[in-house]
Amino acid sequence: MLILGLDPSLSSTGWGVIRVEGARLSHVANGQIKTDPAAPMAERLAALQAGLAEVIAAHRPDRAAAEEIFVNKNPQSTLKLAQARGSVLAACGAAGLTVNEHAARLVKKAVTGTGAAEKAQVAAMVKVLLPGVQIAGSDAADALAVAIADAHLAPRG
Repeated sequence: MLILGLDPSLSSTGWGVIRVEGARLSHVANGQIKTDPAAPMAERLAALQAGLAEVIAAHRPDRAAAEEIFVNKNPQSTLKLAQARGSVLAACGAAGLTVNEHAARLVKKAVTGTGAAEKAQVAAMVKVLLPGVQIAGSDAADALAVAIADAHLAPRG
């Protein structure tokens, strides 16, 4: 089974694909979809959706997973995150993928053992759990962590 982990963001959406065979996990691919901050919002959202559609077509995951949305102190940031997330979920829906959602603290706990882990701890554990992985950036590391957590937390099948 292939799981696509997602870390949606308007500026840089991280993605990571892992293979799950029983209890064994292996890295397939990872990357980041970046948008032009000077571009209009609709163009940025379309770029996210198109970029993710390319990733899905290339890797053919069986399902996807994303962190649940969280509310920032800045309402504008929360709104932009929600819009980016909607674009990413639309790409998954158009491809017929089920998307499991997990709380950020649960993802961190599944990967590092503590729900209060810092980004660097998460990235370090991703490298331990997926030996030899070359991570494309912090957003890609977070996306791989979501995929790993989903492999452990979501129902099998």
